[in-house]
Amino acid sequence: MTGSHKDTTGAGGGDDEALARAAVAALTRQLELAPKPGLPDPRDLRARATRRDLCSLRWSAKALAPGLAAMAAAARRTGRATPELRAELGAIGRCAEHSVALTGGGHRGALWALGLLVAAAALDPRATGPDVTATAKRIAAHTDRRAPRRPSRGSSVSAKYGAAGARGEARAGFPHVRRALDTLATARSAGVPEPHARLDALLTVMSTLQDTELLYTAGPHGLRHVQAGARGVLEAGGSSTEAGRASLSALDDDLHARAWSPRGSGALLSGALFVDSLPVRTASRARVA
Repeated sequence: MTGSHKDTTGAGGGDDEALARAAVAALTRQLELAPKPGLPDPRDLRARATRRDLCSLRWSAKALAPGLAAMAAAARRTGRATPELRAELGAIGRCAEHSVALTGGGHRGALWALGLLVAAAALDPRATGPDVTATAKRIAAHTDRRAPRRPSRGSSVSAKYGAAGARGEARAGFPHVRRALDTLATARSAGVPEPHARLDALLTVMSTLQDTELLYTAGPHGLRHVQAGARGVLEAGGSSTEAGRASLSALDDDLHARAWSPRGSGALLSGALFVDSLPVRTASRARVA
């Protein structure tokens, strides 16, 4: 990762709120990226699958900040990746989901990824990149004993199709966040402009992620169709090339015509952009289990 590309918005306070602001800033940067095939971006969102405009999505993203700060505080107070911490993070996350619902909803997948990564960053304030995802993996390895017994849509789809889902992604140490980080680093080293580097990182995630949202709406065939389309853009040279842009535009038109939205990929790109913005210095270094 290249330091000159890091966005330190909200990262100077050295506390839990700074980590939360950095995570919200990462989510906002993901929202403002365009064109994102099948995902909300600054174009005419009211005509798109999400039916939410950018203003409402940014507002609901800001509503995540108190919950994310509470997660960071819980991790720092606990000091280790314990079952108790996992349960507390789950309880905070459910409260945060309710708060976000009051502002218009959305960002559930991003809250899951960012919450674990923020907690991991609070546990190990000097960690960056793979070290953060490794700590998040240790947190996610524990079962949330207070979680509702009813299955979520994502968990039901995961069970039906054998997909890893959001929980599996976290327990594997966020491999798609790491892949997105690698793509960002490679693109930047090649002189690719930052917006295109981020789009290519998104496409890298889309090309292999078993996105449960896509499995729910489009089934396995649809998921493979989206993965192949994302690979096609990258194989054409990526979003910064003429051929890649043409392929990306065709994929974008196709997904919106079908009303297919790879929301899981968008959430994981937000996680990657957050990790990319680290280190966010915190007041004290906690011990990691």
